[in-house]
Amino acid sequence: MTIERHEVASLSYSQGIGTTPLVGLTVGELLDRTATRFPDNPALIVRHQKLRYTYCEFLREVERAARGLLRLGISKGEKVGVWCTNYAEWVITQFAVAKIGAVLVNLNPAYGTVEFEHALRQSGCSTLFISKGFRDRNYLSVLFEICPEATHSVPGDLHSDKLPQLRNLIFIGPASPHPALMPWDRFLDMGESVPEDALPARAATLEFDDPINIQYTSGTTGTPKGALLSHHNIVNNGVLIGQGMRFTDKDKLCIPVPFYHCFGMVLGNMVCVAHGAAMVIPAEYFDPLATLQAISEERCTAVHGVPTMFIAELEHPRFAEFDLTSLRTGIMAGSPCPINIMRRVVQEMHCSELTIVYGLTETSPGITQTTPDDPLELRVTTVGKPMPHTEIKIVDTRTGRIVPRGTPGELCARGYAVMKGYYQNSEATRQTLDADGWLHSGDLATMSENDYCKITGRSKDMIIRGGENIYPRDIEEFLYTHPGISEVQVIGIPDRKYGEQVMAWIKLKPGATSSTEAIREFCKGRIAHFKVPRYVKFVDAFPITVNGKTQKYKMREISIKEMQLEEAAQIATA
Repeated sequence: MTIERHEVASLSYSQGIGTTPLVGLTVGELLDRTATRFPDNPALIVRHQKLRYTYCEFLREVERAARGLLRLGISKGEKVGVWCTNYAEWVITQFAVAKIGAVLVNLNPAYGTVEFEHALRQSGCSTLFISKGFRDRNYLSVLFEICPEATHSVPGDLHSDKLPQLRNLIFIGPASPHPALMPWDRFLDMGESVPEDALPARAATLEFDDPINIQYTSGTTGTPKGALLSHHNIVNNGVLIGQGMRFTDKDKLCIPVPFYHCFGMVLGNMVCVAHGAAMVIPAEYFDPLATLQAISEERCTAVHGVPTMFIAELEHPRFAEFDLTSLRTGIMAGSPCPINIMRRVVQEMHCSELTIVYGLTETSPGITQTTPDDPLELRVTTVGKPMPHTEIKIVDTRTGRIVPRGTPGELCARGYAVMKGYYQNSEATRQTLDADGWLHSGDLATMSENDYCKITGRSKDMIIRGGENIYPRDIEEFLYTHPGISEVQVIGIPDRKYGEQVMAWIKLKPGATSSTEAIREFCKGRIAHFKVPRYVKFVDAFPITVNGKTQKYKMREISIKEMQLEEAAQIATA
């Protein structure tokens, strides 16, 4: 679509302007540069493992692991999977794989047998780094179920019918629990026999546009797709996001979000390495108490999280015990933040410069960001402006034409951050990336006159009741003004007469009580009648992903089953 210059101000299109040029570095070159500039700065602090590395020490460990990979015969472009929670070895592997030009495959710690097998098969992993498990899930049991040949193999000599390309299994932990898995320390020691010039020789063959990472989408609908990202994608996202936070080598970032997700791996690890800041890991997976302790004891200046994580920290019974005055910034992302929660994070957690970032796995991930100086209202009602070097447009979901400012439509992005495509899935790539390079997010949004974008919901989450388009975010924001509500999620459920009805899942604050009738009465006359929830379900928790995002599709499935609406659901989708 051609846009005349005089039309740009009235249409929902903006090009992020930045004075900082993009950098043409590989991930390995970025780490080398930072370790040279800040060798004695703290790089990685993993509290639950009692491990601490300066940048000089961290680079040394990364290069040991990189030589270990070379010793295993891993070639450029070969796929290396990591199935583990937040351990030091995850971060070391992340940079070691990049150092040799292989492709890191992020595996969700919560995967079950079917999802795990799909990711390994679809990506074609030759090497798998694996830990003991996640919560009550035993990873080795899952591995041996889909790959029984591993039970009687030896390290480096696995031959599997289901996973024909998988040959190396490396255990992340102090000692391997099974002879088929090579212990981490032995893997590192293997690299000692690799010639000194082997790693620089491999680095000389790498280009910053080379693919470096496969991150699988959450797969809330259909089979997860692997977004293929390059050095250029994630290095520059780390550089620019950090600049948006005013990050320097004096900062310490508390990272309670999972590494497998771009929030932890890029907005956490890559931001820190790009700016010489410290990565502080409070626990192997999110724990509000461990997060508060880490911030206080390590004097962290920043903390990341989704709104549910910040809520858990604020509502922890020991919250008042911790000195959080060292904090100034961080990122809240993943879902919209209620203004009362943002106020508490700013005032009680001292994150006066907290920023909001919006993005997708397919965009490396950040494409819009608020500034530290934005008023609180902008930081809760919008996701900021397009980041430097990123174009954003809002289009009509039916015609594909750019809509006027203030009009809802699908948010599309174009620029350096957009993925190369879905790995070995050309059809899905064509459905998401158009011929002009625009990535279609599936998110509904508006753009204001000053370029701030507001996410109004997922296109698939929009409720259509009797012909009325209802955005769950509008209702959620209103319900957060109820004094007894801690968290709320609004979904649409099938209805014979109206097509869909509004349902609210509500978590009350400790000691608060309410009822469906009371919630409906609270809404009556204050929001449009068709937005008033027809149904209310009071819960203690919501179904969430590992990185804390609520799973509305699961809430819908549960509600349909509990309310015996299967027949209405079939009619609605017919």
